[in-house]
Amino acid sequence: MTSQQAPPGVLEKSDSDRISTGAVTTKREDVGGVTYSEQDEARLTKRILLKMDTRILPILSLLFLCSFLDRTNVGNAKIIGLESDLNISNTQYNQGLAVFYATYIASELPSNLLLKKITPRIWLPLLTVVWGIVTMCLGFVRNFGSFFAVRAVLGLAEGGLLPGIVLYLSGLYTRQEMAVRIGVFYTAASLSGAFGGLLARGLSAIGPRGGLEGWRWIFIMEGIITVVAGTIAYLFLPTSIVTASYLTQEEREFAQLRLQGKIRSAVSDDRFNPVLEREEKLKWSEVRRGILNLQVWLTATAYFAILSGLYSFGLFLPTIINDLKITSNANQSQLWSVIPYAVATPVTVAVAFASDRLKLRGVVMLFTLLTAIIGYAVIGNVPSPHVRFGMTCLMAIGMYSSVPCILVWNSNNSAGHYKRATTSALQLAIANCGGFVATFAYPSVDGPLYHKGHSIILGLLVYAWLAILTNVFWCTKINKDKARGKYDQFTGSGDDRDPMFKMIL
Repeated sequence: MTSQQAPPGVLEKSDSDRISTGAVTTKREDVGGVTYSEQDEARLTKRILLKMDTRILPILSLLFLCSFLDRTNVGNAKIIGLESDLNISNTQYNQGLAVFYATYIASELPSNLLLKKITPRIWLPLLTVVWGIVTMCLGFVRNFGSFFAVRAVLGLAEGGLLPGIVLYLSGLYTRQEMAVRIGVFYTAASLSGAFGGLLARGLSAIGPRGGLEGWRWIFIMEGIITVVAGTIAYLFLPTSIVTASYLTQEEREFAQLRLQGKIRSAVSDDRFNPVLEREEKLKWSEVRRGILNLQVWLTATAYFAILSGLYSFGLFLPTIINDLKITSNANQSQLWSVIPYAVATPVTVAVAFASDRLKLRGVVMLFTLLTAIIGYAVIGNVPSPHVRFGMTCLMAIGMYSSVPCILVWNSNNSAGHYKRATTSALQLAIANCGGFVATFAYPSVDGPLYHKGHSIILGLLVYAWLAILTNVFWCTKINKDKARGKYDQFTGSGDDRDPMFKMIL
């Protein structure tokens, strides 16, 4: 390896296209590039992250906001007449909720395997536009059959979004930058609860108009908003770092070096070459390796427990608050349902930020999950309406702030595009089975205390805490085994078996 002094601001040309940094530059034979001074690294890193954060995260947050709005707006529609107008029973309503999760789960892994071939810029917006149109169709259903069928198609269209976003972001940011980015866009889920209650209150006031009841306008207008969001995403999302038009050529080259861990500030990230991942062909052995990974099963089942609580929270919070009788009517209950989400949003971002700074995922969750466990333990056993409402805030904080850590943890500890695509989708497919639990955990006959439903979620969250603790110990063991040379046979493999690849705890 050689080094030469170059004048500031001068671009030198050589066989390896060296770039001057105003300091000592060192030729990297393996990448045909150069190293940068610490000042240049900091300057370029800050500029690249700012551009990506301001151009990609707002769009992904908008898509995820629409996703949660369009899957949980049925809860807002329920308390203002959906069941009576469609002449369906509570059991049929729950069946309509459950079928959404069946098709949602079935679509996740195939969607992630298609993402690379079709490209994120086309696939993610296409899914969004399709489910936006389907959401509009919910505004025109007339009986149980049409309600059930449209909810099934909605799940099929929405299922690929979240695993696709996680996989997409993992190719744009280093491992130590992921949690706060996931946290930022996932706050859209908690914002959807706040925004959804306000929006439902406003949109329901449109009807009855044009022969349509007020709850129908919730679906129609939110569906239109989603279609617009999908169109915006198609116009502005880049496929990858290499094709990001808002980055200069120097920034694109530097961004690739960061992801490879060949920049000093990113060396500890232990990432592998994204160029190789882009060229990687589908190998079923990598899919199998992802399926048989113990970590994915521990995190997936823990996430299943968390989503059982989170989905039931989103679907039934308006009903739970309405049954507390702390408001005078259903419309006021819509507004009160905003508060827990509004409280959870800043906490989720703060926890994600701390997780990235500490470079810890599971350890952080051991504390956040305790908050939700306390909330469910109290709400299911205390009769005071105001105390129970306060517990909904603790429940929201604990569950929402845990999600970015668990989503990113699995992706962080998987290397190789198709293994990561498999583990990300499999984790979410298993986790989203929590929707079935959520659908049937809170039957109307259990109100107003819903002791059984709260106890079910409490038990699941306790399991999640234990599964997270187990995975922390498992990742620690893998790191120790690598340090002892037990993984030396995989040196240079370019995936998470390489001894240089350290598991994040």
